[in-house]
Amino acid sequence: MKAYQELSREELLSLKAELEKEYEDAKGKGLKLDMSRGKPSIAQLDLARGFFDVLTSESDMKDESGVDVRNYGALDGIPEAKRLMADIMGVPVDNVIVCGNASLFIMYDTISRSVTHGVMGSTPWCKLDKVKFLCPVPGYDRHFAITEHFGIEMINIPMTPQGPDMDLVEKLVSEDASIKGIWCVPKYSNPQGYTYSDETVRRFAALKPAAEDFRIYWDNAYAVHDLYDNGGDNLLEIFTECEKTGNTDMVFEFCSSSKISLAGAGIAAVAASRANLDFMKKSMTIQTIGYDKVNQLRHTRYFKDIDGIREHMRKHAELLRPKFEAVLAVLDRELGGLGIGTWTRPNGGYFISFNTMEGCAKAIVAKCREAGVVLTGAGATFPYGKDPEDSNIRIAPSFPTPEEMAMTTDLFVLCVKLVSIEKLLNA
Repeated sequence: MKAYQELSREELLSLKAELEKEYEDAKGKGLKLDMSRGKPSIAQLDLARGFFDVLTSESDMKDESGVDVRNYGALDGIPEAKRLMADIMGVPVDNVIVCGNASLFIMYDTISRSVTHGVMGSTPWCKLDKVKFLCPVPGYDRHFAITEHFGIEMINIPMTPQGPDMDLVEKLVSEDASIKGIWCVPKYSNPQGYTYSDETVRRFAALKPAAEDFRIYWDNAYAVHDLYDNGGDNLLEIFTECEKTGNTDMVFEFCSSSKISLAGAGIAAVAASRANLDFMKKSMTIQTIGYDKVNQLRHTRYFKDIDGIREHMRKHAELLRPKFEAVLAVLDRELGGLGIGTWTRPNGGYFISFNTMEGCAKAIVAKCREAGVVLTGAGATFPYGKDPEDSNIRIAPSFPTPEEMAMTTDLFVLCVKLVSIEKLLNA
């Protein structure tokens, strides 16, 4: 098949008629699939069924330091949970606080604290005329929702396969003291599945921000979420690099077990310098007497250590890999060479990023919805929900079965073809 741009108007009209018939047939199948979020499937959640059996009414409820996890105390988290989360992130255990079930809550709380109380003695952001954040795009919609919620101005930073455009990041951060942070998903980025190169990480660690309270919000959500057994992508550890440049206070790193154990009942952690953690704990001691240590103990008794995590994640990969491969196989077969779309081929994480012809994403998503498949809203991967080119669509293969995923992708490519033809005919 020739690229659509090479087809005559008559050929496009003939093809459009054929595809419209296929689309009506597809609508008749009564598909009802929600792929708007990267949710673990039921089979993935079932992998952790034994998680509920490690603690019973007869269990020893003390952590390795002798603290009874049913009682108050241990604001930082129990020692074995701190060690487990530190090993997932690859950071020193003394730089970790284990919190509740969601890293998103910690990120929200960190922004909120900065707004009301500043960062380590700096002026609270609420007292400043302007606060800005850098946002690699396409990116994670919930990151953008947090900064928008607090009225923080967001600046788009283009993503590359090596990470954010660091020339632009370095320039903006060094020139504008109102820029207080940057959102990052450094390994298997949401939605493209890119992993930051060693050079990108080193350039982050060497930033010279104009603002003393500038921080890198390093959301290492997919640290152990490899799809293949070849070791996956390698992410350089940023804390070590920051020590080399004297920027030890510049990073907040976040992670959770939400897509490891149970999405609604994991544990989450933040890693930062001792100075940052001490500042954070001043408000944490007012917020809470301690987080859920029973759940922390449950996690460490079940997984035991980082090797237990890695073995568990291999089982996740066995369930996820066929779904990603089913999507990519259909995209390659149906859209390869047509000139109407490009897509990423991640080695891990939860998403595939698809770029349409300019101005087509919203129409494709709407057409899929009309036929029974709900995708992440077009524009969601950009601040304020505004994709300047209306071209990016996030595909989340995790929740449906491989068979459902293949069927869904068949519908998706049908919609891509139809909308692309309409775009070319109206050009």
